[in-house]
Amino acid sequence: MKSNWSLRNLFVVALAMGTLIFGGLVAAQTAEPVATVAAKPHTEVVENPYGIDALWKQGDIVARGTLIILVIMSLGSWYIGVVKLIEQQRLIRDAKEVRGKFWKAPSASDGARLLGENSAYRFIADEGIQAAEHHEGTLEEQIDLNSWVGMSLQRSIDSIAEKQQNGLAFLATVGSTAPFVGLFGTVWGIYHALTAIGIAGQASIDKVAGPVGEALIMTAMGLAVAVPAVLGYNWLVRRNKSAMAAVRQFTSQLHMLLIASGHKDARRT
Repeated sequence: MKSNWSLRNLFVVALAMGTLIFGGLVAAQTAEPVATVAAKPHTEVVENPYGIDALWKQGDIVARGTLIILVIMSLGSWYIGVVKLIEQQRLIRDAKEVRGKFWKAPSASDGARLLGENSAYRFIADEGIQAAEHHEGTLEEQIDLNSWVGMSLQRSIDSIAEKQQNGLAFLATVGSTAPFVGLFGTVWGIYHALTAIGIAGQASIDKVAGPVGEALIMTAMGLAVAVPAVLGYNWLVRRNKSAMAAVRQFTSQLHMLLIASGHKDARRT
């Protein structure tokens, strides 16, 4: 719980730092025109001709494609992060439901019926109960009850773990590739800016700084996409480990319960 809280605080601090940095950049860009207007009331403020809007309008198909890829990466990572967070919250809630209902029931079958239909814990309980009840009278009887129930429960755990891991690979991919996608867009933009300057034959600072600074927006966007994806991936992986630890603990207890129940039924017959 302490590790999850620390990662949550780190994520909030990172977002706050990004907001402050962005606000500082905006303030730095607007401070000089405001001071100029205060000193010279009749001086017209010239808007910055370079920015994302200009980059989109003046960019070619490669630059626009790079921007679209970064936007898709960002939207996809945020969507997967929210969906996985909801799934983890549901799994944690199901664990609390098990402690409050399942272990207070008179039998495993009655406890399973008390759980929600979409509960991962009910899925595990149903699979284990079915394996224990249908063990005799089939070829599966050649395998001892302990091993057979254990294999059935392990398959259930693997199915749940695979579902919890779905989508996290996309976050890892975005976190590792988004900076390079942004860097590619920057290199491509600088190349075209320098080519246009060379053709025009003008190399003054105003002709160089504007297009080059505009191209650097790609790198900033790549980092803005990658940082939340990396933080979200690490946080969700840590929460997955905690949630799956509770699932494995329940499975081991259920395994012992089913084996004990099976031996009692065998002694009665």
